[in-house]
Amino acid sequence: MPIITSTQAITFETHGSRFISYVAPSRGSSELCAWRLEVPADLQGVAHRPNHEEIILILDGELRMMLDGVRAELHQGDVAFVPANSELRVDGGPLGATAWVTTTPGLEAVMGDGSRITPPWTK
Repeated sequence: MPIITSTQAITFETHGSRFISYVAPSRGSSELCAWRLEVPADLQGVAHRPNHEEIILILDGELRMMLDGVRAELHQGDVAFVPANSELRVDGGPLGATAWVTTTPGLEAVMGDGSRITPPWTK
């Protein structure tokens, strides 16, 4: 059974948040990607449209999320289902937040300016 310890996870930083990758195709997964997301307090995220569904589980703290124009505050234990191609922005709450995110390989995000990124933590 493959085990990935926290010391083996690969950390990426972008747009002010930290993405700690545990599961991705480069690590042997063919159907899932999963990472821990750390969002600093009061950080305003960047709006984007992921091309695949995502599940975001809040581990601690508070995330403020804008999903297709609807604002929500998520707390420990809350889950957000992000449909493919919806517009998403994730902001940090007053103390920041940590979340677990799961999606499928091939994830790309279309940014507000039309550019596309393929997050390295999903490769």
